[in-house]
Formats: sequence, structure tokens, C-alpha cells
Amino acid sequence: MQRKKIRFGIIGLGLMGKEFASAVARWCHLIDDKLPIPIITGVCDTSNEASRTWFINNFDSIKVSCSDYLELLASDEIDAVYCAVPHHLHEQIYIDILRSGKHLLGEKPFGIDLAANIKIQEEIEKHPELLVRCSSEFPYFPGAKRVTDWIKSGKYGQLIEVRSGFHHASDMDLNKPINWKRMIAINGEYGCMGDLGLHAQHIPFRMGWKPKWVFADLQKIAETRPDGKGNSVPCLTWDNAVLTTRCDDPNTGKDFTLVFETKRMAPGQTNTWFIEVYGTMGSVKFSTHDPKAFYFLETTGKEQGWTRIDIGPQSFIPTITGGIFEFGFSDSFQQMIGAFVQDLSNNIISDSFRNVTPEETLLSHRLMTAALESHKTGRRISL
Repeated sequence: MQRKKIRFGIIGLGLMGKEFASAVARWCHLIDDKLPIPIITGVCDTSNEASRTWFINNFDSIKVSCSDYLELLASDEIDAVYCAVPHHLHEQIYIDILRSGKHLLGEKPFGIDLAANIKIQEEIEKHPELLVRCSSEFPYFPGAKRVTDWIKSGKYGQLIEVRSGFHHASDMDLNKPINWKRMIAINGEYGCMGDLGLHAQHIPFRMGWKPKWVFADLQKIAETRPDGKGNSVPCLTWDNAVLTTRCDDPNTGKDFTLVFETKRMAPGQTNTWFIEVYGTMGSVKFSTHDPKAFYFLETTGKEQGWTRIDIGPQSFIPTITGGIFEFGFSDSFQQMIGAFVQDLSNNIISDSFRNVTPEETLLSHRLMTAALESHKTGRRISL
């Protein structure tokens, strides 16, 4: 049986654009004879000609290479677009992608602010024939899959607390020159929340845990940064954020505390995603800091102990990798694309974990907008 091919254009050829391309290049790593095959047929970057050259040198399938994304969108050689551009460009480019009739896998936060996200949502509603999703790779780690499977089993009893977050230390170097993620005009007022928030929110939202209110603690730690030209300039976006929320658990009807943490200044953390679920009958936790480890406990009396088990590389889509080996970010990125093309082909297997939906990005924006108000007023803000 000949497998369906999906022709992709990439807008934004930086770190994530190359990661997308690398995942496509080794598609034979996945074992699923019904899974469509992505092919890169178009690339666009407004300013980085060297990156376009890298793509052309490595992918002979490319038919369109340009600096104007409208040229790429006009091509009939492209079915879907992966778009990885700074936040202030999301609204216009995402809307133009949809108007061109192409499916969209976009980057977080899906608009620089709530108003931009709503504009994107309005355009999505006009194109029900198109698949629109947002990227979030970490739920595809095998340990994260264990967590979601365990949550669905209801083994926790009644939820006490869930903690989900993303920590890294990229800004711990105070001499690091400022970049667009530290500029409100490009990154948005959300700061670290817009950059990292959906990573932490994907699993909780998918489990049906929707915050009823939020109390936010936001930090601006580095007030200035070098501009790379010998000057010091204001660093205006939030470095760290801790959002305490309350949610109802659809499984039990009981409410519980859900804490989201997004931190760019977390000493010792290179790039750590984690989720911890604590319940009256059992608890689990997983962190990419220790990617082979899945921790769980069962409540038996007044004293409990964590059990650690090593897990292999199996995520949602089977792969050629042997069961004793390890899983990494590039694998999770490939699984994320696999989930997108599965969805696009209407070939969703029973235990698939689908990409972030537009509705979930809207919930994320409402949460982050309320968090800004909470921090400003010092009050708990209802959603």
C-alpha cells in the first residue's frame, strides 16, 4: 500500500525549523505503515539566507525557497505549513496561512496576546476543512506517556495537587546579550509564560483540568542586559512565573490545586520539563532531567516510598529503537509531527496524544492574561 505524502513548507528556518527538517529526514525511524510521509517542498526566512542554503543542500525535495512567505503560500507544491516565527508575527502570518488553504502547525503561544489569539481563532472558524494545531513536544516523552496513561486510569484516587513546569537557566548569565524573547514588542508582556507556558499546560489541559482562578507570582530578575553593542538596555519581560490555580477534576468532581511554573532563571537546569501528580491513593512524577526514570507510589498507611523504574524509548508511534535505549528531544519532536500527520489523515489510534488544539491555546491566553492582572493587583483572578 502506497503511503500518503504530505508536502510541508517551513516558515522560519531557525532552531525549530531545522529540528522539524531533521525529524522529517529520518522518518523511516517510525514504524507505522499507515502513517503519512511528510516531505519538505518549501522554505522561507525573511533574513537568513544561510539557513535557506542549508535546507536546499540537505533536501532535494524543495521546490520553493524564498524570503517572502506570501510567495511560499501561493505555491501549489505545499499542503501544510510549519511556522516558527517570533510571537509578534503569529497573528498575521497564521491568518495568511489559513487564507491560503494550507494546514497549520504553529508555534506557541499562538499570538502575542489574547487579542491576537482571538483574531486567529476567528479565522480558524472560517476554515473547518483545515487542521490547525500548536507545537508542544514534551508530552511525547515515554515518561510523560506513562503519566497520562496513569492519570486516565484514575489510580490517584482524589487529586491533592498537580505541579507542571518548565525550567531552564538560559538567562542565568547576566552578560548574555538581550534577544527578542526579552523584548515586549516582539515577545509580548507574558514573557516566560508565553515562551514556555503551553509546554507546562498541554497535559493538564488535555486531562480536562481547567483553571477556575489564578494567583500569579511573576519575577523580573535581570533588569538590564547588554545589547551586543557596548550598551546596557532594559530587560522588560518576566523571567520567572509561578501560577497557582484551582481546578475541578472531571473524574471525581473534586477540586484540587494545580501549579504551573515557567522559569528562565532556574539555576542548574539546562532545559527541564516536568509533571508531578499527587493523589490520596497514589502519585507519579516525571522529569526530562532524568528521562529514563518514572516514579510512582501507592498510598499504604501513613508512610509511603517512591518507586523508580527505568523505562525504554517507546512513545505513541512505534520506532525501530531497541527497548533498552534512551529517548531524547529530537525523538519527541518527531513524535509530535507524527501526531499532526496522523490527525491530518484521520488515522488517530486509540492511545494517541494529539497536538495542542486552538481551543487550548485560547485557554492558555486567558490564563496568562489573568496572571498578568493577578500580579499587578495582588489578587486572585477568576477565569
